[in-house]
Amino acid sequence: MTRFALKGQICYSERLDKITVMENSYLLCEDGICCGVEENLPEGWENAEVKDYGNRLIIPGLVDLHMHAPQYGFCGMGMDMELLEWLDHQVFPEEARYKDLDYAEKGYSIFAENLKKGATTRACIFSSLHVPATELLMEKLEATGLKVMVGKVNMDRNSPDILREESPEASEAATRQWLADIAGRFKRVQPVLTPRFIPSCTDELMERLSRLQKETGLPVQSHLSENLGEIAWVKELCPWSECYGDAYDHFGMFGGEGCSTIMAHCVYSGEQEQELMKERGVWIAHCPTSNADLSSGIAPVRTFLDKGLKVGLGTDVSGGSSDSVFRVMASAIQMSKMYWRLADETKKPLTLEEAFYMATKGGGSFFGKVGSFEPGYELDAVVLDDSALKTPMQLTLRQRLERIVYLSDDRQIFAKFVAGEAV
Repeated sequence: MTRFALKGQICYSERLDKITVMENSYLLCEDGICCGVEENLPEGWENAEVKDYGNRLIIPGLVDLHMHAPQYGFCGMGMDMELLEWLDHQVFPEEARYKDLDYAEKGYSIFAENLKKGATTRACIFSSLHVPATELLMEKLEATGLKVMVGKVNMDRNSPDILREESPEASEAATRQWLADIAGRFKRVQPVLTPRFIPSCTDELMERLSRLQKETGLPVQSHLSENLGEIAWVKELCPWSECYGDAYDHFGMFGGEGCSTIMAHCVYSGEQEQELMKERGVWIAHCPTSNADLSSGIAPVRTFLDKGLKVGLGTDVSGGSSDSVFRVMASAIQMSKMYWRLADETKKPLTLEEAFYMATKGGGSFFGKVGSFEPGYELDAVVLDDSALKTPMQLTLRQRLERIVYLSDDRQIFAKFVAGEAV
């Protein structure tokens, strides 16, 4: 049995509308599991190791539900294009380069090292369609100590020859080869099935992936209702579908029993699609920075939360121009203000409490009991040093956390723990 305690200024979420703050308190961990937060060391913990972080803040590790690793090298580029043009001119040519393992080594080394340095402890990540490069990415991420899910992308239509699998059979075969290659290899990195999105996957490929999902029980990640042109395209490709989400659901790749699913964006998810997501238990990866950068729109997150849908946050690098979930939290609040002001004044803007919840417990729930310091949760924690954010004011812990959300960078990350292990 391994026990230790982290002492400091502790902030975490138990519910959507409140941040629990505990000053000068102890975060207790036993065998990687949180045993709660106490003002004093409880009986039986006298001999436990105490890591005293003084006046620094301790928060749950942040969760990024949507990233594209091969796009990391061009963050901040091509931001004057919309989604479909950006895919053709920026994304697909670069992702095709990951066929070259030497290039993948360079790109994924940078991605993994930078992800390790930030406040993210869990993430769901798209690779490219290349099996060797995807396995290399998983090796790099395993070495970081983070706990993540990685998906080999599937795509057999509507993309250039340099980045398209030759047939549904070939795509399925490559996916099965990838799963066989990585079986039992990794402790922290797990696979996730990844049809890129409906326009890039034929019906036959979706049927094959659905059978594979039922066979393996693997989770699924993809994109949904990000862009108006994309939605119209899906309607052309799947005229029988009642909505974009129904196209996934038709193939059994949209949540439900034994099929944990993340759908990124959901900017234009209407009433029918929202109800289907709620019924199927689909997680929404809200990516506000990306939705602004690519002129996609503003997702109705207040509506999602009011309806009780599962919502986390995603950086969507490199649609989003930063891998900082703090920046995404700030953007989520800011974009919700624009939605309230410009689209629907009955939908009040998000609060810091709600954004923090989505970045921790909301997104963490995809991984199980993750994202909070409540007893029984896996202990993911980030220690933040905000001493460089000077002010003459005497701030509360909530105010300090708010400043970190809006002003922080990697220099504030003082220590980091994933499932009770120091990174």
